[in-house]
Amino acid sequence: MSNYTAPVEDMGFVLKEVVEIEKLCNETGLDSSTVEILDTVLEAAGKLAKEEIEPINKPGDSEGLTIDGSGKVSTAAGFKEAYQHFVEGGWGSLQFSPNYGGQGVPFVVAASVQEMWHSANMSWGLCPLLTQGAVEAITLNASEELKQRYLPKLISGEWSGTMNLTEGDAGTDVGSLKTRATPNGEHYLIRGQKIYITWGEHDMAENIVHLVLARLPDAPAGIKGISLFLVPKILVNNDGTLGESNDLKALSIEHKIGIHACPTCVMSYGEESGAIGYLVGEENRGIQCMFTMMNNARLTVGLQGVSVSERAYQQALSFCNERVQGVAPGFKEPGPIIRHPDVQRMLSNMKSITQASRVLTYAACAEVDYSLSSLPLENIEKHERRLGLLTPIVKGWCTETAQEVASVSLQCHGGMGYVEETGIAQILRDARILPIYEGTNGIQAMDLVGRKIIGDSGLGAKELITEMQEFAKNPALLEMISSSQLGRFSSSINDLESTISIILKHSDNKELVGKVAFDMLMMAGTITASWQMLLSAERASNAFNNSASSADFLEEKVQTVKHFIDFILPRYLSNFTTIVASTE
Repeated sequence: MSNYTAPVEDMGFVLKEVVEIEKLCNETGLDSSTVEILDTVLEAAGKLAKEEIEPINKPGDSEGLTIDGSGKVSTAAGFKEAYQHFVEGGWGSLQFSPNYGGQGVPFVVAASVQEMWHSANMSWGLCPLLTQGAVEAITLNASEELKQRYLPKLISGEWSGTMNLTEGDAGTDVGSLKTRATPNGEHYLIRGQKIYITWGEHDMAENIVHLVLARLPDAPAGIKGISLFLVPKILVNNDGTLGESNDLKALSIEHKIGIHACPTCVMSYGEESGAIGYLVGEENRGIQCMFTMMNNARLTVGLQGVSVSERAYQQALSFCNERVQGVAPGFKEPGPIIRHPDVQRMLSNMKSITQASRVLTYAACAEVDYSLSSLPLENIEKHERRLGLLTPIVKGWCTETAQEVASVSLQCHGGMGYVEETGIAQILRDARILPIYEGTNGIQAMDLVGRKIIGDSGLGAKELITEMQEFAKNPALLEMISSSQLGRFSSSINDLESTISIILKHSDNKELVGKVAFDMLMMAGTITASWQMLLSAERASNAFNNSASSADFLEEKVQTVKHFIDFILPRYLSNFTTIVASTE
């Protein structure tokens, strides 16, 4: 069952009115023509997602992948063709530097486009997502020679990229990895195996550029002795043409719960002469280089949570409008199940959570653009703190809520949801990887509490709380929501401030902090999402006279915000109560 249509009106509203894309471009020096073409970009991306990427989603899930004895992986029918159209449309180059063939579009706009790919087909969308991460790591860390040789093809999408961290005995504990790199003239020889390498081998691009963490001889033990290497599947000649195959291959592909059409590979490097690799950044600073790739990857995994929620909500809404069963209160005849109050509750929860996760994620993505700009240093540092704070919240909260929305969507389908034909089971299966990807959500929680709150003595968190408190004083809010709703939001901010104080007070008790970290993350996610939703309502109210959005859309937005404040915001109290009880 296919029901996905890109929600371009809501995306456009968030970008224009909440993120304030015109102001962002002006302050960061990014191309202001983005504002003029934004609607065209969103519509064109939505068309590609709906007409070419989404139709191969369910067949790809059923067909899966094949791998032959030489390690060659063949993708499902239609995947190569859709990817070729993606490349021809220049979609992979949106946010990257024009110096290497990019279009210089704000990252937050590129993120909105990526949301569509993942809603339409998460398995397929993971390929450009990993390439984006590789481009970021190379751009920020590699030599100019490597940039000139590899970035143009990666940015165009003609070549794809991967991230190679995990080994059989080195998952989250990256410092225990065993892959070795030996100096050999102007390059290095890489030997070792990596697991869980997303899109590690495939037939959609003519070359695959692997970023591989490995240890040099006599390197310090642990995480401080890791270096990062660029290891191409096919070696690149000095003139930029492709040369000989490198000494690497896929040994197998994982048989996963979901994303069946995405090749998750066990990769082998250097079984014969050694895989040729090139150092990225400084020796023994590979983890720092890789984290430039991982930080934005965490945001885009959170974005995948938004994508899953949108797809699941749309599918449930369509089914509930079509499925006839029972006589709802106020009616005399059987009708569609959307008439039933409990079904309306489920749909409203799904819709409000989806829109909240979108506006929260876009707000964080905008901080990427601000933090990379040439604003005064003091401003940059504040944006960097905000980005650092929001990144684990977006990754954790948006992927956890995606599990709920996907599950509730299945519930709306009743027994039909539990059979594969309706397609909601695939959405639920695909979504389950998201709380695990790019560091489990427990790790995100510890990052939020340990590095982003305790690490800077709560400075970034206090800046956020102060901004929310000032926003809550805006008298215009009472023109849209009730005094009790505003009071509930204000109380949540005060409780968040109290929780920050509790965390800082017990910062030396690592066991206690570790136990309450996840509740802290979910509490912070719910409250910051509420802030962004109320900001959306305020902007919707202001936009009635000067927005291209329809009056019906704007009124519906305000009602969705009210539902979130009434039905979703109170959830934070469970987290708050747990934290207080744990620290008494």
